[in-house]
Amino acid sequence: MNMKLKYLSLMLAPLLLWNCEGNKKMEGYTMIEEVKKQGDEIVIPYKKFELDNGLTVLVHEDNSDPVVHVDVTYHVGSAREEIGRSGFAHFFEHMMFQGSDHVADEEHFKTVTEAGGTLNGTTNRDRTNYFETLPANQLEIALWLEADRMGWLLDAVTQEKFEIQRATVKNERGQNYDNRPYGMLGEIANQALFPHGHPYSWPTIGYINELNEATLDDLKDFFLRWYGPNNATLTVAGDVSADQVMELAKKYFGPINRGPEVEDMPEMPAKLDADRYISHEDKIRFPLLQMNFPTVANRHKDEAALDILSDILGGGKTSIFYQEFVKSGKYLQASVSNPCSELAGNMSFTLVAFPGTNLKDTETQLRAAIDKFEERGVTDEDLQRYKASFEASTIQRLSSVRGKGSMLASFQTFTGNANYIKEDIARYMNVTKEDVLRVYNEYIKGKPAVIVSYVPEGQLNLIAAEDNYTPTIGRTDETVLNNYDSLSYQKPVDNFDRSVKPEPGPAPFVQVPEFWTVEMDNGIKGIGTETDEVPTVSIQITLPAGHRNETIAKAGISSLMAGMMNEGTKNFSAEQMSEELEKLGSRVSVSSGAENITVNISTLTKNLDKTLELAKEVILMPAFKEEDFARLKKQALEAIANRENQASQLASDAYARLSYGENHIKAVPSAGTKASVSAMTLEDVKAYYNRYFSPKGAKLVVVGNLSKDEILPKLDFLKEWTGEAYEWPKQPELAGAEPGKIYFMNKEGAAQSEIRIGYMNDLTYDPTGEYYKATIMNYQLGGNFNSRININLREDKGYTYGARSFFRAGKEPGGFLAYAGVKKEATDSSLYEFLYEINTYAESGITDEELAFVKKSLTQSEALDYETPFQKAGFLRRILDYNLEPGYVKTQSEILQNISAEEIHELAKKHLPTEKMIMVIVGDKKTVWEGINKLGFDVVEIDKDGAII
Repeated sequence: MNMKLKYLSLMLAPLLLWNCEGNKKMEGYTMIEEVKKQGDEIVIPYKKFELDNGLTVLVHEDNSDPVVHVDVTYHVGSAREEIGRSGFAHFFEHMMFQGSDHVADEEHFKTVTEAGGTLNGTTNRDRTNYFETLPANQLEIALWLEADRMGWLLDAVTQEKFEIQRATVKNERGQNYDNRPYGMLGEIANQALFPHGHPYSWPTIGYINELNEATLDDLKDFFLRWYGPNNATLTVAGDVSADQVMELAKKYFGPINRGPEVEDMPEMPAKLDADRYISHEDKIRFPLLQMNFPTVANRHKDEAALDILSDILGGGKTSIFYQEFVKSGKYLQASVSNPCSELAGNMSFTLVAFPGTNLKDTETQLRAAIDKFEERGVTDEDLQRYKASFEASTIQRLSSVRGKGSMLASFQTFTGNANYIKEDIARYMNVTKEDVLRVYNEYIKGKPAVIVSYVPEGQLNLIAAEDNYTPTIGRTDETVLNNYDSLSYQKPVDNFDRSVKPEPGPAPFVQVPEFWTVEMDNGIKGIGTETDEVPTVSIQITLPAGHRNETIAKAGISSLMAGMMNEGTKNFSAEQMSEELEKLGSRVSVSSGAENITVNISTLTKNLDKTLELAKEVILMPAFKEEDFARLKKQALEAIANRENQASQLASDAYARLSYGENHIKAVPSAGTKASVSAMTLEDVKAYYNRYFSPKGAKLVVVGNLSKDEILPKLDFLKEWTGEAYEWPKQPELAGAEPGKIYFMNKEGAAQSEIRIGYMNDLTYDPTGEYYKATIMNYQLGGNFNSRININLREDKGYTYGARSFFRAGKEPGGFLAYAGVKKEATDSSLYEFLYEINTYAESGITDEELAFVKKSLTQSEALDYETPFQKAGFLRRILDYNLEPGYVKTQSEILQNISAEEIHELAKKHLPTEKMIMVIVGDKKTVWEGINKLGFDVVEIDKDGAII
């Protein structure tokens, strides 16, 4: 369903308990409010406090897992920037991981990773947040780190760090904007939708020229203005107590000085007097038309009705746009969305056309489809479907402390009320059919829009209309910038030694999920666990088929079959199936992967019986209609043709072909080839289903708030499933390309180069054997943010947004792969540094300090492994897939604790033979050819199919 996920669910209103004497003042902070859970209602209980310096603190206690989530959200995003100074908020997201007075360079990531946690930061138009999820005994570490970069950052921000992160941001822009198909769509649409100077008229990541012009002092001024504690919310959710959190919050955050006062910005909706046409050429295959109508800001009284309108127009398979454009086969993709931010919003209509389509005709058809809404109207079923799906997706977000903490932080930041959930529920649940019709007339019908024609290079003849609007970008003579002279950095004063890193408490006891097993007479093996944190059930059925058991002549057939199984059954059309599932807030889908076909079923427990009736239809009675096959086949062929527009995909495909040899199925993309898919028939798909969609060898995983005795009778329909046993077809011996060479593919004009380095080995998946030990060995080479490869290429050199390496294996042998997208000017240098790090690690091994880090990180991260239903299902599935004993986790722990630096060194020497590796580069030949030819390797040019030219 194409709908925005809202941080709320259907629930009874929670009881808000205020202190009878008003806010309760304590030393250093004030208690503001407490929300408690009453009965079986679904609510996020919390306590809210405010430190004397203005920092808001929210604490949610959840003792179900030994995990804690810490979030610091600053009410500052790109909307707080100024004309000509774009990208500062996002730039600071990077800088705040670069160390502070008491945290050394690159130690923030290292400290959290060593503690067994995960972390990140994100920036959008309206806010920046930083977050960690860790074992609960590491709470103090997280608060120490977050407080240090809030209050003790600026003296540690050096020109060198500034330049490295500027290069990293440029690489990020290259990877996610310039080198990605349609990556510039949002940027150019917003330039036309919002007037010059509007905070949403520039991209969050910023413009390259403005990043180049920024100075270190500019960045420091931005921090001083917006990153004070009184413009932030600290949220702690998990296995903690409020008293514990507040003592630590007071200790670490209390001394930080209050920052300048910050006021909420007024809503600034876009206004258009007439249609604005703009166009853009890019290295794409499919012309795209997007029409954007100004709407409203987030939480405006009309937002909920607009969301439902966008779903009716372009949400699921019953929507107008799906029926008119996708089901009919006229267009490749069609969607409608209503993204709303704090200051403004817009409803966006997007059609992705087949090659050669004239977008003038597309615009006519798009407008006609919008007009059909008046004929169709709004039904009770429309509202029921939306609200049911809305309820289910929200409840599923409550399955993790991160999900609950994020909701609290968002509500507090944007409304000042962490308990805003009641109002949010009401505005969605109270939407009527009349409301939806009203907002259609007020914001869409006959209203001007921004129309973007996004076309392949050299095909401006396809645009909908000549450009009639040229945006003003950046600073002009009339631009007035803020004066930051009044701001000064006043370092906080402590009464303790902040340089002493806190010691964690005792490591928490991690309980591996208890589970039950079952084996059905038809061959299905099942495993499940009961969890009562949320009222949902997730069911996963996997079959050992997928791409691996295809032939090259029929490559892509499992993917097509899975797509066909999502297109209706003998008793339900695709639209009817979609409608019935949406009414329940449930999902049933089939997908195909490298070694499995998977059926995923998720539902609220109260709707399980009806959902399983529909799942039975999907599994046992697919319709396999000729018209659906023709449409999906056409889409598959276009997707295959489009792969050559994506440098990362070209590099991965070429590496596979060069590694396996052209006669091996794994050398061929799982989507198939033009030849294999073109030759495919519906009868082939039916034959594949009859042969391989069999219960023999199928694995069933169940996670939910029902016991074995409660759930198994509901799954009796699976006993009706029949089929024969089968094995994977035998594959030829590997016939990979000659190692020790660079295989280069030209992608003219590529903004970045894609690098792949690796080789095939004989390791199969073994969680307690050589494969597991190899993954331990690789962890410090390229398996985490602070690995040697990533620190070198990203943090020290600024060549990439991220570089990694890993060992991969399944039931069949895999191999080792190192990879990155790098700035094209540093292609040769990046390859050199990759090889330097791999060779050095193999020659010299790991240091004692690094090994201690690896052991701490991997040991303590186990606390995070079983929190959500998805994580529990993954654990159970591994047990079934590889016939593991439940105690394998304990064996892994013993291996990890006993492994020595000498053993790591021997593993590195054995499993990192660069002389056996092939090197693949996809990039702009004019830029990189000369440099890579100076590295001392034979350079072999290959074509887009991986064949040597």
